[in-house]
Amino acid sequence: MTERGLSGPRLVVAAAAGVMALVAAILSTPHPGESELRVTLRVTALVSATFFLAAFTASAWQRLRPTPTTRWLLRNRRYLGLSFAASHLVHGLAILALARRLPGGWGALPPTTLAGGGAGYAFIAAMAATSNDRAVAALGRWWHRLHTTGVYVLWFIFTFTYAGSAAVSPFHALLTAAFLAALGLRLAARSSARRSVAPSAPPEPPMRGAQSRDHRAG
Repeated sequence: MTERGLSGPRLVVAAAAGVMALVAAILSTPHPGESELRVTLRVTALVSATFFLAAFTASAWQRLRPTPTTRWLLRNRRYLGLSFAASHLVHGLAILALARRLPGGWGALPPTTLAGGGAGYAFIAAMAATSNDRAVAALGRWWHRLHTTGVYVLWFIFTFTYAGSAAVSPFHALLTAAFLAALGLRLAARSSARRSVAPSAPPEPPMRGAQSRDHRAG
């Protein structure tokens, strides 16, 4: 993969177009209703999870197992994140459409879903708005804090959501395992980085008895 291919802003455009094409295909029935919207939610959530995991593990893969593919992932981590944001925007619009069809509207959704979803979208919006060099320079270390906190909040929301139905859904169990493995990969990469920069231990001084014998021998 090279920068001439599907990279940079072109990746985001292609991702957004692909998600919209999937949604259009799902809703192309003569009378799309609640069932089609629920399929849309599942599909867009899966696409979003894929982009998120790619961005979440990019630097870890590059540190632990560098290949041309991992280098591409690392170079395009920002655009993978923006692709995730575009996909999840469509996911959010599908949630709005479904809520309008449910009896009771938003009141039919569990409070934990509303709270978690609201927090997740707030972080997605903030991270997408600051995914540029100007924001990095302006925010300094706060940029790193925002994005680090944001990715772990989103990781928790995804993992908590899929783990809640993992016992009855093999597919959700698989996704839960994927998110847990992604966290393990990041922790392993962090541990590897710490070992690589740890100062070497100073040489041990000779034993006192040996020093005395050497002195007498001299």
